[in-house]
Amino acid sequence: MIVKSSHLAAVAIGLMIGGFAFGCMHSGEHAQANSAPAAAAPAPAAPVAAAQVDAARLVGADKDPGNWMIYGRTYSEQRFSPLDKINADNVKNLGLTWYYDLDTDRGQEATPVVVDGVMYITTAWSLVKAFDAKTGKLLWDFDPKVGREILIHVCCDAVNRGVAVWKGKVYVGTIDGRLIALDAATGTPVWSVQTTDRDKPYTITSAPRAFNDKIVIGNSGSEYGVRGYMSAYDAATGKLLWRTYTVPGNPSKGFESPAMEKAAATWSGKWWEEGGGATAWGGISYDPDLDIMYFGTANGVEWDQKHRSPKGGDNLYISSIIALKGSTGEYAWYYQVVPGDVWDYDATQDVVLADLTIDGKLRKVAMQAGKDGYFYVLDRKTGELISANNFVPVNWSKGIDPKTGRPMEIAAARYDKTGKPFTITPAPSGGHNWQPMAFNPQTGLVYIPAQEEGFAFATDKHFRETTVGNNMAIDLAKVTAGKGQAFKNALKGEKGFLLAWDPVHQKEVWRFQYAGPWDSGIMTTAGNLVFQGNATHEFAAYRADNGEKLWSSPTQTAILAGSMTYEVEGEQYVATLVGWGGSYAILGGGLAKISGPQRNISRLLVYKLGGAATLPPPAAQEVKVLDPPKQTASAATIAEGKTLYGRNCVMCHGVDVVSGGINPDLRYSQLLSDDGWYDVVLGGKFKDQGMVSFAKDLNKQQANAIRAFVIQHAIDDKLEEAKQAKN
Repeated sequence: MIVKSSHLAAVAIGLMIGGFAFGCMHSGEHAQANSAPAAAAPAPAAPVAAAQVDAARLVGADKDPGNWMIYGRTYSEQRFSPLDKINADNVKNLGLTWYYDLDTDRGQEATPVVVDGVMYITTAWSLVKAFDAKTGKLLWDFDPKVGREILIHVCCDAVNRGVAVWKGKVYVGTIDGRLIALDAATGTPVWSVQTTDRDKPYTITSAPRAFNDKIVIGNSGSEYGVRGYMSAYDAATGKLLWRTYTVPGNPSKGFESPAMEKAAATWSGKWWEEGGGATAWGGISYDPDLDIMYFGTANGVEWDQKHRSPKGGDNLYISSIIALKGSTGEYAWYYQVVPGDVWDYDATQDVVLADLTIDGKLRKVAMQAGKDGYFYVLDRKTGELISANNFVPVNWSKGIDPKTGRPMEIAAARYDKTGKPFTITPAPSGGHNWQPMAFNPQTGLVYIPAQEEGFAFATDKHFRETTVGNNMAIDLAKVTAGKGQAFKNALKGEKGFLLAWDPVHQKEVWRFQYAGPWDSGIMTTAGNLVFQGNATHEFAAYRADNGEKLWSSPTQTAILAGSMTYEVEGEQYVATLVGWGGSYAILGGGLAKISGPQRNISRLLVYKLGGAATLPPPAAQEVKVLDPPKQTASAATIAEGKTLYGRNCVMCHGVDVVSGGINPDLRYSQLLSDDGWYDVVLGGKFKDQGMVSFAKDLNKQQANAIRAFVIQHAIDDKLEEAKQAKN
């Protein structure tokens, strides 16, 4: 069956009541009432209440494999399903059975959750939808009505990674910082709380988690100047139960805990004025036996350490794996992956829990494949480092000292100290980013959406804090907006691949190479299968033991999200969201095009054995022709525009002024030819599309310099196109 949004008879109706944006639930046809009851008719079965998930069900998830009740299927976040009706022998018969066109063209990063035949998803802009998981019929949807101007505080697209479900409610974190509880049967809001200070550039893109009648959620915004923390709310009422900070505040106001007092000794200057960073925007796992939850923290603000902590130091607890007591939020332990991080090596990747036999001893471990290129195996009770090894090439350190657990840094990589540019590997996008990895206990292997690339770091010698946009103190103009050698070097050796990693022996077992990086999250099953989508518009299955490609299906768009599998009435299904977006789509440039031309076609795709549905042909893409106006600015003005573009524009409009396909490509803008440019850049004409006014940070002369730089890029690129056409 094919389900398309334009074919649905039930259309969601938004009602603004008491400050909530309510989404109406549509349950399909209603049975007609009988005129007289039948005396002998059996009593109807009691309806199954929606989303009745509790601790017992989640702890016993392996005994209930037909459901996928939490982001990573279990508290351990292994993303392994015991289902095996779809397996290595018959996966070649897998086919699309239904799909749903989504009503947003931003990136799609959520993993669907399925409970008792109902699927719950989020899409970009924090929208929530519920479907009949067998037929694809839309049951209800909910729009939290997020103001689009929030995009100015979002580094990596208006994405959302999913919901949590608990005792009849569905929970979503919105990009503007709210946590909302919805009735799982109707989509009606039950409660809503603002988890962040709306006067500061906080956002939420991650999926909340539920355990022991608590909903836990972090936030993002480290590049923009905030103080990170993790919060727990009462699942029934939304009452804040505890909040744990990840960097210390102003010492003169005292400390919330001994952990914060300890951390303050590792900072200097007035870091608290910008917040410090270390937001918790990624994966969360939980050990119910230990009552410990695990998550990672992001970079500090600014990236260049001398701006946030002039005397250096470890800057606890940035770029760390943190374990908190679930009941109180107290620190159980921490492991700082990159002390004093200056390379944007967030440790926010998923932390996968498993029991491994290491050196003849069964160890309860926490595992992470980090942005920094190292695979970490830690004792999940104590935080002790068991082992670490690089799974991609690394040039910023010589390894991890097994005694201290600290990286052995290479001095030349510290651009902040040497004052010299350095092309580092991995890049800030990481050897592994947010896309979830998976662990298969049958093969003993971890499957990582891995990538290799470099990035040229150079300190911004004239940095000043901006009120709009990010604050990194990195000279992005040098490496992302000038077709310079540093950028060309960074692109060399760009790779993306599915990596099977042995966590016990810390070595690669097999890999499947893709055309380029930024491929999807991973799911593995007892059918000896690994599923992953990629940036070349394909969803595929591989043998879990040796990496042989067994099946693939065209998707017409790139895939970022992690897939999942479930069962309804004895039949197994596989589902994934598709839709190009995220940081590569925002940064654009050559980085976004290595895997081929990108377009966003946001959909939910569901497969089963024998599925015979087909996708409609994609609409023809508009052919754009570069037609820039004549250049009237001086070389000095163009050079100034290059610097200003790097500071203010590159994060949204792309490396080398080349859009990645989500935000407008300024080289083609009609605004280059008239004063409408100033209405947008300084007047905020398009703030409802995320393009707010930059008047607090730019004057008209500076806005004109940026335009001159963009015009020059368009002129140069047009000449290059003509040259290539002749060849």
